[in-house]
Order: sequence, then C-alpha cells, then structure tokens
Amino acid sequence: MKRLLSGNEAVAHGAWEAGVSVAAGYPGTPSTEILETFARFPHVYAEWAPNEKVALDVAIGAAYAGRRALATMKHVGVNVAADAFMYAAMTGTEAGLVIVSADDPSMHSSQNEQDNRQFAKFARIPCLEPADSQDAKDLTIAAFDLSEQFDTPVMLRMTTRICHTSTPVEVDARRQEHPPLIDKYPRNPAKYVMVPANARKRHPIIEHRLEDLAAFAESFAFNRVEMRDRALGIITGGVAYQYAREIFPDASILKLGMTYPLPQKLIRDFAGRVDRLIVLEELDPFIEDQVRLMGVTLWPEQVAYPHTKSIFPITGELNPAIVRQSAQAAGLLPDAGDAEEAGASATAASPQPLPAGQKIRGNGDLDLPARPPVLCPGCPHRGVFYILHKLKVPVNGDIGCYTLGVVPPLSAIHTTGCMGASIGVAHGAAVAGDKERHVAVIGDSTFFHTGIPALLNVAYNRSNVITIILDNRTTAMTGHQANPGTGKTLQGQETTEIEIEPLVRALGIDQVVTIDAYEVEAIEKTLKQWLKQDGPAVLIAKHACALLPQERRKYVALEVDPNACNGCTICFRIGCPAILKSDQLDPKYHRPLAEIDPLLCTGCEICARVCPRDAISFRDQVVHLHFEA
Repeated sequence: MKRLLSGNEAVAHGAWEAGVSVAAGYPGTPSTEILETFARFPHVYAEWAPNEKVALDVAIGAAYAGRRALATMKHVGVNVAADAFMYAAMTGTEAGLVIVSADDPSMHSSQNEQDNRQFAKFARIPCLEPADSQDAKDLTIAAFDLSEQFDTPVMLRMTTRICHTSTPVEVDARRQEHPPLIDKYPRNPAKYVMVPANARKRHPIIEHRLEDLAAFAESFAFNRVEMRDRALGIITGGVAYQYAREIFPDASILKLGMTYPLPQKLIRDFAGRVDRLIVLEELDPFIEDQVRLMGVTLWPEQVAYPHTKSIFPITGELNPAIVRQSAQAAGLLPDAGDAEEAGASATAASPQPLPAGQKIRGNGDLDLPARPPVLCPGCPHRGVFYILHKLKVPVNGDIGCYTLGVVPPLSAIHTTGCMGASIGVAHGAAVAGDKERHVAVIGDSTFFHTGIPALLNVAYNRSNVITIILDNRTTAMTGHQANPGTGKTLQGQETTEIEIEPLVRALGIDQVVTIDAYEVEAIEKTLKQWLKQDGPAVLIAKHACALLPQERRKYVALEVDPNACNGCTICFRIGCPAILKSDQLDPKYHRPLAEIDPLLCTGCEICARVCPRDAISFRDQVVHLHFEA
C-alpha cells in the first residue's frame, strides 16, 4: 500500500516496521514529527526526554537490554548527546540502535548549520542518508539490520528538505516481530564498562569494525550506479541526488545511501567509466575530501584554498537554481542566458533579512512588506521583555520562541548561544567582574533541558545573577510538545507535574518568586528591587502559551478609545502584531493614534497595563473568538 508521507513520518513508519520497542528524543525542528508519529503506533514506548543526552542514554539502555531502539534529535542536539554518542560507538549494543540527526542547511530554525556526517566519521559509525521519503523508510529498516550485523550504532542523517517534503512510500501494515535478542541483561564489563583498561581494548575493535563496514559498503543495496552519458559522472547522496537528476538528466550518477564509510572500489570503478567526475553535496565537502584522499581525480583538479569544495557552495541549502547557476559558472552547463534569472531564484530560495522599509515585489501590482518573525499576540513573554528593555540591563538569552525578544521594538536580548547557555553566560560575566547586573532568560522546557545544572552552578558559587524562567507550560517553539512541567507524557499519559519554584529552592536559591507573566507592574517592581541587592535570584514568569487550546477559548478583544489616546507610542513598544497605527492623528501632536485588530487581539491586557492614559479596555460589544482544541 502506498501513502504520501513526509520524510519524518517515513522514518517513524520504518522504525515501527523494523520492530523498534523504545524511542526517545527531544523536540527540535526539523526532527520533531518523527517521535510524534511513532508514539501513535501500537505496542511501542516513546518519550520526550529532558534533553538529547538523556534521550540517547535511554535508547542505549534499551538496546543493551536487547530491544531495538531509536533516538531522534536535530543536528545541534547531537552536540548535547555527544558523550553518549561516543561511548555507544565504543561499546556497541546488543540490539539495533539508530540515531537520527536532522540537519538544517540554511538554518531555517537553528543557530548553526553543522554537517553531522562529521560526527559519524568522528565516532567511526556508519552514516546513512535518504534522498526521499521511500529512502527514509527503507534506510531506517536497513539501519537497524546494519547496527545488529556490525554491533554499532548507526546515524540516519536527515536534512530539513527530506524531513518535511512528502513523497509516495510503500508501507507495510505488518510489523517485523523482534523479540529481545538476549534473555538476560548483559554481564559483560569488558565490553560495556568503559574504564581505561577496557576502553583501550575496545578501540582496535572499533577500527576493525570500520574496515568491515567499508567492505560491506561496496555491496550495500542503497549505494547504486546509474549509468547514462559517460561525459559526466556525479557522486551524490541525500537530497542533492534529486538536484543532480533534475539539472543533469543525462549524467551518470553514483547515488550513495551510505556516505560513511565510503565504498572505495565502487567509487574508483565509477570514476574509471566517466570522462569527468564531480561531487554534488550540501554543506561540507565531506564526500569530496574523502574521494580526493583516495587519489581519485575530480573535476576541476585545481580547487580554491581554503576549501576543497570546488563547484557548489559550502554554505546554505542547495536547490535546483543554485546547482544550475554553479554548474554554469564552472563550465559544466552551457550558459543558456538565464544565469541572472537563476541567481535571482537562488537568492529568493534562501531568504535573508531585508533592510528596514524594503518591500518584496509580489504578484501583479501588489507590494508585499517584509514580515519579520515576532512574538504572537498575547504571548506571555512580551511583558517581561518590555520591562527588561525599559530597565536597560544586559540580558543573556536562550533558545526558544522567546529568543524573539531580540527583535525590535523589544530589543531586549544581547546574547544567545545554545540550549541552556543563558544562565552560564550570565554567571561568567558576573564572576569576571562586569559592573552591570546580568539577567538570564530561559524557557521552562529549556530550563529542564540544560538550565538546571547551570542554575545549580549559580547557587553553588553564589553568583550575582538574576534568572527569569519564562514558564508558558509547554515546549512552544517546536509545536507545543509536553515537558516535565506539563503533567503529560508524549503518549498522553497523566504524570507528575514538576513545579519549578520548589525545584529552584531545592537547588539552594532562597530568593525565588512566581508572578503571572501578564502582571507587568509586579515584574517591574520585583526586578527593580532585586537590581539593588546582591546574590542569586529567580523570577518565574508563569502563564500558559496564548496558542494552547485552553487559552484560545478565553480570547476577548480589547479596543482603543480614540478620545483618550494621544499617540504616545508606548503601546507600540511592546511589539504586539494586534496593535496598529490608525489613520487618525492626535490633534495636538499629529501622531497616529493606536488601534487594535479584534481578530488578532487575545485580550492579554499587556498594552492596557502599559498605557499611561488608560485608553485601552475591553470592547463594549465583546468579540469572542472560539477555537476548537
């Protein structure tokens, strides 16, 4: 039976068909839907873990116990899981263990675009790369077989385009039954206890395993040669295979389903059958470097320092326009006179922030203004950032939808690095002797992810840091997934709801207060008081995300009284999309008066609380917007 599936859905189907018993991960675009889909299958256990390392440790434990296991994360999640990733490569497992790394070329939702094929090479484990959803399902199944055959974890490297693009997939309604591969949990310290004496013995085994994997790659079913015109040969894999087929329809292609280790004999044989050989891949010259080290001649032979990537860009996501333009510039394709058009298409496919006031030309005569990201109407984080901007303190930010506090007019975040970094960075500035009091902001899910150890460090070292935990009762940025504070598991079961305030107190911080995030006056008063004091302090700004179903049912729109408003602009400074500049001007100052779009307003009242003229109130004719859960 064929179904139209995204790459993420296909991985979930493949894992279920392969008999996976346990799956764990942490939500992160573009990987999130894998576990959300897998969790709905019967006879499986799936969980959102507090972070990616915990998720991978869970999957490793299940695989040690003889059950096939899956761990999913986005590319930067592998950084968090690196300790577990490396020791699992050393120990191997009893049952199949597959780690999905969903990479994000062009950084659609990420702080970097690292190429995690390098992680597979670093750990000396195989890396498989699907080129469409059918590949994603089939390679997931193959990855578990490969893992058990060679006693190794396997990386399944996805990219945003494969994760979120849907293609037809042949699915099987039957699940492979894989009973536990062992009757009893292993008592094998020499293999599983990585003290130095044991680890030194394991390392040569890993190197021999890599040699065996390279030999296996020569006949791996998903490494295949497609011979066409011999004038040009292309080595490629993943989504780049699709671009190779579209832009070079007559070229011969070596499609690699396993991009590490590479099948050297297969590559040399293919190189000998074509006149010119190139590599087409996204991001790092990962395949290209290895092919050159084999002594295989690629075209052109001369490459520009410092990169060995010779034809296609080393940064950003590829698309057909970029591939065509790069090929024309290199002389691989004739200049058809449309290079300018191709360049324009390539630029449009990888949008960059526009200068203020610049507009994008739309269809017909319509000028479409640039639409920068912004906190949603009613977002409980808005008031906090309004106050922080007003107080002019240095703010160390974190990863979450609240990172949008950096966007004007709030402009309230000054650093953002990775999950959980805000508290540690603020502490570093404090102990370095920075004269300003630093404020760290972190979301509830991110606090559970990696904020707890950082806050423990602040408490232990008595750092002069104010931490604001933005508790919106969900993991909002990736689509409202459960976390330890929500009282629900991934599979919908009721569970312990972790309360943040007693947890913070248990870490050793006495100055802790929880305030409703909409109470901007109380937040401002508290922060002003703390800024005059020394020692660690934690403010928990708590209010559910405005997009959660239970909150959407409460929406009641506000309105501006034009007789009271004088266009002072203070309400505009909270950056709410529902607040607009009207065509009506204040007669004295000739400033645009504010007005509120009732279809966007949630009735959070942050604008009413900051308005100095009490010009904002609920409408006389109440507008209720009801949304079904």
